[in-house]
Amino acid sequence: VQLQASGGGLVQAGGSLRLSCAASGRTFSGYAMAWFRQTPGKEREFVAATSRSGVSTYYTDSVKGRFTISRDNAERTVYLQMNSLKPEDTAVYFCAAKGGTGWGSVPTHSDEYDYWGQGTLVTVSS
Repeated sequence: VQLQASGGGLVQAGGSLRLSCAASGRTFSGYAMAWFRQTPGKEREFVAATSRSGVSTYYTDSVKGRFTISRDNAERTVYLQMNSLKPEDTAVYFCAAKGGTGWGSVPTHSDEYDYWGQGTLVTVSS
């Protein structure tokens, strides 16, 4: 599966952005989907994930209550709605896909994911 992330940009603290990740290739509903982020000199960090069905989701503590992951299997797209953005949210955001999971499974480790998008830069100014 090929993944194309978009929606990054420059926003002031407290603002919002919505990231999108469009998938092509094999059946989208066959993949759990996630967002990770990375800043220079640091390891890639888990942000949020959704199961194949979209019913189960999981978030890292620092974004709970501010970010929402969702997916539209008909449109083959996963979204990350980011509200109340903080300067520490500044990073390159990557979407990822993992096949072969259970219908409600939500993997959270980067080494579990098979496919990655190219990343989209989010910059939050103070």
